[in-house]
Amino acid sequence: MPHEITVPFTIAEDAEDGGWFATAALTPAAFANGEGETRDAAIEDLKAALALLVEEVGVPEQLVLTVEMP
Repeated sequence: MPHEITVPFTIAEDAEDGGWFATAALTPAAFANGEGETRDAAIEDLKAALALLVEEVGVPEQLVLTVEMP
């Protein structure tokens, strides 16, 4: 059954190699990485890595809240 989750991530360009590197934490102890020649390719690689990680550790508990923004 499909389950939609939201996972914050960071992405940065590698100045030496010219590629991109993305990382995300599914849980405090479970991390995934992605890389690619473009920003979009690194994000797609990260999505694939996160999907495999979910199969291994399961879907994390999530909390949704609404906050006021100034």
